[in-house]
Parts: sequence; C-alpha cells; structure tokens
Amino acid sequence: MRLPATALLGALAAAAFAGAPAAIAAADEPDVPQAQSPAPKSPAEVREELYKRLAESKDADETDGVVSLLIASYGQTGSDTADLLLERSRKAIEAKDYDAAAKILDAAIAFLPDAAATWNARATLRYLDDDYDGSMADIAQTLKREPRHLGALMGMASILKAGDKKKEALDVYERVLSIAPHWSPAEEARDKLKAALAGQAL
Repeated sequence: MRLPATALLGALAAAAFAGAPAAIAAADEPDVPQAQSPAPKSPAEVREELYKRLAESKDADETDGVVSLLIASYGQTGSDTADLLLERSRKAIEAKDYDAAAKILDAAIAFLPDAAATWNARATLRYLDDDYDGSMADIAQTLKREPRHLGALMGMASILKAGDKKKEALDVYERVLSIAPHWSPAEEARDKLKAALAGQAL
C-alpha cells in the first residue's frame, strides 16, 4: 500500500537510523486493491433464499421461524416510497380507518404496480372489510407476481372455505404445505378441513 508523503518520509528516516532497508521496500510496495463488500441482497433474493430454507426444513419449529422471516420480507418492496405507503396503510388499518387505508393502497399500487406487497396489502384490507370478491381479485394479482406468497395463499384458502368451497380450500392448503412443509398453521387448517370433509362424506 502506498503511504502518504509524510508517512513515507518517516519510514525513510526510521530506516536510515535503524538500518532497516525493509522499511524502504515496504514504502515502495504497489497499491493493493481493497476487497469490495458484496452488494446487499434485494428483497426478491432474500425471499428466494428463504424459500430454499423452507424446502429443506426438518421440523415445525424451524419452518415457523423461516416463515416469520419470509412474511416480514413480503412487506419489503425495494422502494422506500412504496414501503412508506405500506406502513401508513398498516397504521390506518390498525385504526380501522379502512377508507384512508384504501386510498393509500390505491396510490401504492399505482406507484409500484409490479410489487406483490402492495396488492397483497389491499387484498388483506378488502378481506377485513368483507369484500371477498375484491380480495380474491387482489390475491390473484399478488400470486401473479409472487406465486409462492404464503399470506396470499392462506387468505385464498380462508375465502374459499368461507364460501363453502372446502375441496378447493384444501387444495390451496396442500399447495402451501408443498412450499412450507411442517408449517403448523397450514397443517392445522388442512387437518380440520380434511376432518370436516370426511364427516360430510359419511
């Protein structure tokens, strides 16, 4: 590494007094390029790694932990503006101000239409507001952009079950478990639905 002029003079003086020619040689070493730190992963890259970890998980505890990370990642769009809009919509939903939340999410979708997070957030809002048709339409848009979106799939299964489409809902739960084996909420929902269907068949 090339030293600044003052440091170089100091090194030369030290070599003269101590009789250490190695110091001069060190001062004349060529520049060594510094290793660059890797660029931060995009939200999509983070999710891809988490999906791989899910596929390899061995038990419910491991799966539940990875799913928690994945769900947190779903809310990250890679855009500070869109993420801010999503945060504002969450606060409006918590306050049960659904009209304000809808306006914010409409703006978020218009601003970043390719982000699954914006569509899923509005699907959730519409579900909470009992607009199941609207929620299903937004779920479809979410899955178009993020086919393995666990939150959207679980929402779809809930709507299908509420609409007495239990077989279709069961198929969705099975799809969820193919993505997240051992995920306890999906396993419990699937098992209850299987029992209900078995009871209907008797």
